[in-house]
Amino acid sequence: MKTIKHYSPPSTVALEALKTRLELTGNGMADLAGLSDGRQWRKYTGGAKPREVSAQMLFFIAARLTLDPDQLEAIYAQMREMGAELDFVE
Repeated sequence: MKTIKHYSPPSTVALEALKTRLELTGNGMADLAGLSDGRQWRKYTGGAKPREVSAQMLFFIAARLTLDPDQLEAIYAQMREMGAELDFVE
């Protein structure tokens, strides 16, 4: 299993470019990242000192953009097997 040794988060410019490319709103990006709403997403893209996107959050976003629904369901099944309870909003 590979372990990330060094991680440098994407810039706010790169995050805004991703939002534009995906044609999502702030709320849409928040949904994609597993955040509560667009105000939370803006903490990563604006203000005097924006938060850095963690490697875990970026991995989650990338997985949701890359994997097909069956692959994601296999991950959710593994999470349940590990003891998690999951509810989804469409």
